[in-house]
Amino acid sequence: MSPSSLGWLLCCCALLSPAAGYVLMSSVSWAVPNEVNEELDSASTEEALPALLEDPARPLRTRPKPPRAPPRPAAAPGMFSYRRERRPAPPAAPAAFGPAPRARLARSLAHANSWGCVAAVAARDKLQGLPFGSCLLVSDGPFNNGTGTPFFYVTARDPVVADLMKNPMASLMLPESEGEFCRKNIVDPEDPRCARLTLTGRMIMVTPEEVEFAKQAMFSRHPGIRKWPRQYEWFFMKMDIEHIWLQKWYGAVSDVSREEYFKAVPRKA
Repeated sequence: MSPSSLGWLLCCCALLSPAAGYVLMSSVSWAVPNEVNEELDSASTEEALPALLEDPARPLRTRPKPPRAPPRPAAAPGMFSYRRERRPAPPAAPAAFGPAPRARLARSLAHANSWGCVAAVAARDKLQGLPFGSCLLVSDGPFNNGTGTPFFYVTARDPVVADLMKNPMASLMLPESEGEFCRKNIVDPEDPRCARLTLTGRMIMVTPEEVEFAKQAMFSRHPGIRKWPRQYEWFFMKMDIEHIWLQKWYGAVSDVSREEYFKAVPRKA
């Protein structure tokens, strides 16, 4: 070998000898001592490489940490620091509707409700003259033949019925508990926006000529009452309506005439 070739070879060795102590991993270089090379050759998983390649004299480079968000200002003394949610706007009042729509809504409530709250004047000694009420099953007729007149299937053993036998004046409240507005808007049945109908008048016994219709009205809407114990001596009553009161919004109560009420056609369910 000529002296010039030997010099060229020594020069190349001098340039390549530092690369023997490095291992390339994801474009990052770590200095590796010569005594670790054998351990790297025998390593079978990449999880072991960081421990083998770690050199305390040359720490690894790390990504810079993102800047921290500025601290939130402290709440003033005596105030809550939670985030306030924006409340939805209150519902707008419905447009005024005339006597005919009011009468139709009243007839619809009378026909749709299967129960109501009856209030009477107590005739018993301890409650003499005080208002006393109870919830009773009610029907104004079969599903396809509503009359607007509420019928009842009662017994004289009921305290309210016993009071009515002595003083027939009573009131009947029918809520829109299953109405369209309350159901769609998930409103409490006692919310004033859910319509409620109050009928006042005299509670009278059904005449023999009306007994058959009263049976159809009650038994078609409440089939289970056919099996009620007979020893309670059940009989039919109805309310002879004198006044109709309809509440549809906060505080407002409308007086519906009897003529408009009985002339109106209830809405279909």
